[in-house]
Amino acid sequence: MIGVGLGYIGAGLCAGLCVLGAGLGIGKLAAAALDGVARQPEAAGSIQTLMIITAAMCEGMGLLALVIAFLAVSTLNKGIPAAGSSSPASVAASH
Repeated sequence: MIGVGLGYIGAGLCAGLCVLGAGLGIGKLAAAALDGVARQPEAAGSIQTLMIITAAMCEGMGLLALVIAFLAVSTLNKGIPAAGSSSPASVAASH
């Protein structure tokens, strides 16, 4: 049972750190793009295009991490019986 709890903690840390990394990456990307546009305004169109493509890749990495964490949690949930999972017939027979 402790292993399952540690599995939940690991899945949560995995998702949290990966989404945090994606957010920091997008923030650094936007700061660098704004700096580039401020230095060379005539290149704003190409910088914006590259920024959008790279931001989409960072966002995709964050979403992929969330999907993997949800799959890990659903796999962990398969080994645990649900609360009240006893059939009504077996409960009536035991009383």
